[in-house]
Amino acid sequence: MEKLPELKIGDLVISPPIIQGGMGVRVSLASLAGAVAREGCVGTISAALIGGWTSHNSMKGFQEADIRALRYEIRRAREISEGKGALAVNIMVALTNYEVLVQESVRSKIDLILAGAGLPTNLPKYVKDTKTKAVPIVSSGKAAHVLCKMWKVKHDYLPDALIVEGPLAGGHLGFKFEQLEPGMLPNIDDIVVDVVKVAKEWGEKYGKNIPVIAAGGIYTHEDIVRVLKLGASGVQMATRFVCTNECDASPVFKQKYLECKPEDIVIIKSPVGMPGRAINNSFLERSERGEIKFRCQYQCLRTCVPGKSPYCIAEALVNAVTGEVDKGFVFVGANAHRCDKIVSVKELINELANG
Repeated sequence: MEKLPELKIGDLVISPPIIQGGMGVRVSLASLAGAVAREGCVGTISAALIGGWTSHNSMKGFQEADIRALRYEIRRAREISEGKGALAVNIMVALTNYEVLVQESVRSKIDLILAGAGLPTNLPKYVKDTKTKAVPIVSSGKAAHVLCKMWKVKHDYLPDALIVEGPLAGGHLGFKFEQLEPGMLPNIDDIVVDVVKVAKEWGEKYGKNIPVIAAGGIYTHEDIVRVLKLGASGVQMATRFVCTNECDASPVFKQKYLECKPEDIVIIKSPVGMPGRAINNSFLERSERGEIKFRCQYQCLRTCVPGKSPYCIAEALVNAVTGEVDKGFVFVGANAHRCDKIVSVKELINELANG
């Protein structure tokens, strides 16, 4: 098997070149992120609703709980990692408190901020002149070019790395519904090549190395080797890390991955207006019939319109991760049906690194 090269993002050296993808709500917190970093990789905490959902009396209370929880999870992940690897926070641009969470992550001296679910146009404003790296998540070469141009003109800053997420990823997807129809899926390899070209052009023009990290459907050592040969410098993986002992989700949540079959995995229309990949269940079927009743406690997502939503995605995802899956649903990547056992993070990374 091929030995995997190091991933260099600024002064960070990641080996093996694997970023564990951020998974919300509360699927990837300190336990998982710290264990991944301890093996030399990038462990990622998801900031989405990190402070919980139902125990606050106001929007201010909700946001303050998120800040406290984020600070705690970063500190705990550092302890677990034993100072090895690197730690990241994934912060969705669509979150109402996106900027607040970015600022707290920088104050906590997180190594990287990964930002997707929208274009993070102002992220450089918060990380410039700090050691925190800004890593946007894009789904095309065009988006990568637009972002590089915008950041350079507005902030005189280029991405420290680019994550390119293909259509086989789990959770919310940066593609149109028609692109996700059978036979219409864009090829992740083609998208990686396009984004590598953009990163190289901007990097060479301004003297900055912009590594590209491939994500979405990466499952095996061989998959990693393939995308590295296309010019990627590393990979981001999420689905496989759910089925680890250290993943922060409940055993019931993990079991859904082990039980699911290819035909169980569906594309849904999320209340945030984006397509998402999930395991079909009775909750999603009831939502299609308009049978789910809910009350919006907080406008936690900018793009959510509670009056037009079939359910509260925050409540649904919190229910699922805590084991009440019939009161919510489970986001998965396209390869989730291939998961057949729970292993330790150490075992998984060893397999991915060595085959």
